[in-house]
Amino acid sequence: MQEEKIFRWGIIGLGKIAHQFARDLKVLPNARLTAVAARDAGRAQAFASEYGVPFAYGSYEGILSCPDLDVVYIATPHSSHCALATMCLRNGLPVLCEKPWAIHAAEAEELVATARAQGVFLMEALWTRFLPTTNKILELIQSGVIGEIEGIKADFGFQVKDPAPERLIRPELGGGALLDIGIYPAFLSLLLLGMPERIKAFSRFSDTGVDVDNAIILAYPGGQLVQLHATFLSRTKTEAFIYGSQATIHWHGRWHEPSSFSVLREGQAPENYFFDYPSQGYHYEVEAVQRCLAAGQEECAELPLDFSLKLSHLLEDIRVASRL
Repeated sequence: MQEEKIFRWGIIGLGKIAHQFARDLKVLPNARLTAVAARDAGRAQAFASEYGVPFAYGSYEGILSCPDLDVVYIATPHSSHCALATMCLRNGLPVLCEKPWAIHAAEAEELVATARAQGVFLMEALWTRFLPTTNKILELIQSGVIGEIEGIKADFGFQVKDPAPERLIRPELGGGALLDIGIYPAFLSLLLLGMPERIKAFSRFSDTGVDVDNAIILAYPGGQLVQLHATFLSRTKTEAFIYGSQATIHWHGRWHEPSSFSVLREGQAPENYFFDYPSQGYHYEVEAVQRCLAAGQEECAELPLDFSLKLSHLLEDIRVASRL
């Protein structure tokens, strides 16, 4: 019997999400956190000590010298995602890059071109795509349970209080509600309906110049209207509705992370779907990456590079529309 391969992971950028990712790696018996990198050697060593990581580097570039690393997860501020992913790809290191993988669509195009030219695996870390809720909802929609999709409404909001994290409010770090959390409602619309025909968007901006409140309407060739909301001004229910000709799916609060949903039919009790989650949910995307690497694939069929490219263009189109 062939022994199961152990995938050795590295993490670049050691903020809050890196801690969550490191904890979720422990759920998988064939995943090991082998190396971490930060701009500060002390921070890297403290993180390594907390999670029992053998290699710690005091620079992002240092991780390239780690022996026998299989894949790297990039969890730095938005503005550095593209450059660090490019660095890894050019050194033959597969990449799972935290969303958004690029600030501008042109950067995303260059990133994908690099991955394809190098023949190295790349995926944007849109973890929601791999959650059991998402897969079950797609299964129900494809089987015709709700009929034809007639519209979508999705939101994501929390209140950013002073002192605000710099990555959220500084334009040079890719701050703003749209890129940080609006990407999730935009992702859902793209996943279910593709690229829209028309976009109407209105944004409110902070003193630093980043968007803090976004109201977005997407119009589709089939007549569907999609309503999206992303805000840093208050906590919203962070739920989603997928309206069908025969039924509606209500994706329960904080729908972008491990959650539950109901199928609503007029005059009937809700049909509820609940799931057991052994982690915070990041291990599902890790499993997807490892399956691809084991099969020698350079991109993931569930979240292909062209999908993330379209998402980058959609976000850019929304930004342009909101400033008209």
